[in-house]
Amino acid sequence: MNTRHSGIGMTSQRTRLRMVERLRRQGIRDEVVLGVMGEVPRHIFVDEALASRAYEDIALPLGFGQTISQPYIVARMSELVHAAAPLAKVLEIGTGCGYQTAVLARLAPQVYSVERLAALLSHARRHLRELRIVNVRLRHGDGQFGIPESAPFDAIVMTAAATHVPRILLEQLAVGGRMVLPVTERGRQHLAVIERTRQGYTENRLDQVKFVPLMPGTE
Repeated sequence: MNTRHSGIGMTSQRTRLRMVERLRRQGIRDEVVLGVMGEVPRHIFVDEALASRAYEDIALPLGFGQTISQPYIVARMSELVHAAAPLAKVLEIGTGCGYQTAVLARLAPQVYSVERLAALLSHARRHLRELRIVNVRLRHGDGQFGIPESAPFDAIVMTAAATHVPRILLEQLAVGGRMVLPVTERGRQHLAVIERTRQGYTENRLDQVKFVPLMPGTE
């Protein structure tokens, strides 16, 4: 790994390991996910001026009205989907800068990711290429429609808050699969975990969160 990837000072491997220990104290238990969080260099996904803050437990601005989620949320959502059936194929709604995508790419052999903002998708593609991540297929499109021709998916991760769960996405979830997404209800957001069984769908509501809203269309 080159110097940019390994980092120095506040972006070093030692700083990432401190982040992992913090995530463990915050309740993340999946050691595979913790290992991946320690491997992926979050600082390359943010603006260089913010790189020294990359491993703090805060969301950071990306421009385009978007943010990169705090490490705890990325780890939490990854842990929730990794706890489901073995992951062969994962769909991500909202590529953003590509950080969550890079984490998922180390947890599943195939990752599909949809982003509505072409400029942001271009940044994500560059970051993933820099890390030589080749098991991700990126698409510029309206995420609420998913990618039906590539379904079913063992897991679906949405990184923008919806007011309701799009039915078309539920239909793209494999039986035994799990969808994790933020849902806005009565002005508050919470993480929802939806599992598909042979009988239908079950939903559990977990942590209170704060995400940008899910927007329709493309730009």
